[in-house]
Amino acid sequence: MVKALDGVKILDFTHVQSGPTCTQLLAWFGADVIKVERPGAGDATRKQLVDVPGADSLYFTMLNHNKRSITIDTKNAKGKEILERLIKTCDVLVENFAPGALDRMGFTWERIQELNPRMIMASVKGFGPGKYEDCKVYENVAQCAGGSASTTGFLDGPPLVTGAQIGDSGTGLHLALGIVTALFQRETTGRGQKVLAPMQDGVLNLCRVKLRDQQRLKAGPLREYSQFGDGIAFGEATPRAGNDSGGGQPGRILKCKGWQTDPNAYTYFITQAAVWEKICDVIGEPGWKTREEYSTPAKRLPHLNAIFARIEDWTMTKTKYEVMDICNPLDIPVGPILSMKEIMEDEGLRATGTIVDVDHPERGTYVSVGCPIKMSDSPVEVKRSPLLGEHTEEILAQVLGYSGEEIKELKAAGATEPVKKAAAE
Repeated sequence: MVKALDGVKILDFTHVQSGPTCTQLLAWFGADVIKVERPGAGDATRKQLVDVPGADSLYFTMLNHNKRSITIDTKNAKGKEILERLIKTCDVLVENFAPGALDRMGFTWERIQELNPRMIMASVKGFGPGKYEDCKVYENVAQCAGGSASTTGFLDGPPLVTGAQIGDSGTGLHLALGIVTALFQRETTGRGQKVLAPMQDGVLNLCRVKLRDQQRLKAGPLREYSQFGDGIAFGEATPRAGNDSGGGQPGRILKCKGWQTDPNAYTYFITQAAVWEKICDVIGEPGWKTREEYSTPAKRLPHLNAIFARIEDWTMTKTKYEVMDICNPLDIPVGPILSMKEIMEDEGLRATGTIVDVDHPERGTYVSVGCPIKMSDSPVEVKRSPLLGEHTEEILAQVLGYSGEEIKELKAAGATEPVKKAAAE
């Protein structure tokens, strides 16, 4: 079956997480992603957090599925020649170098346009244009600068970063959308363009409900926040709200049966107004349905701590799965706190390809996240990540048209792998 991005060639100059997340997604949709790596070293994450000696790390393998790897020494004259030919041949160049790195290599945007006017150059940077644009940014820095950390955690504690990689992987997803959009526009204009996805901007986009609440503060306290019910005054900025729901429906994480020994024996429970009477019946408080101070959502707000304490008395008698089994048929919104172990073993996620087993020649079988987006006419087969330089000769011959003799000459010149002293001597 033809894939959605069949025929699109991606020149992948990305490393670590944000860029590789983007290019992996494009590879899953059928693009030919050619990962350019330094001879002898490659992407730094190949050797970061190694758990199997002598094999690429999970950090690398889980971000570089369905790609081909070519090693090029871009400081070598012949290596630059290869890179120029790749730029002329490919549709998109994706990079997340430090600011100015590509320019210093001699490949400014103007130079890239000279080589290929249809080229789309997509970049991840920490910050957009402005006073911080030259700063190097990592995941947690982006979460802090994008507004996530200041609004995460409990009111009486410090700001917190989230375990979800919204700075790196989140920005990679934003960039992938920008690339596909630019490819679509190119069908009309015939021209390439620059696509920029700053990490700060990506995090802020994912924190929009907190920016919403910042503006709502002008009209008074945020009444759905727990601190309103606790009688704690609001300051000038959106506060940390613990595990409150962000959608205006009161919600909390509550203990379930076994919480004393299982750190994930919890459920998220929302007291949605539409099912309030059902909640009262389920937890054994039918009298609450006619209690005046509980008669409307507004009247219940000052009593949320007492309400959730009583609900928790009930949830602690049930496992998190039993809570789901009881509440879901009644349309009461609940959800178990699933550990990574439980997610890895989830039959439903495996059936849909969201969790997959991948075979690797160096490390054996490992578990990975599959494509999170499902398309009926472009199904995804998750293929293992490439070994360093595994496809160098294949790309030189099939994509760039080098002959066997020319490839030998490129190797001898050190363009695709380090020149070994012993061999030179």
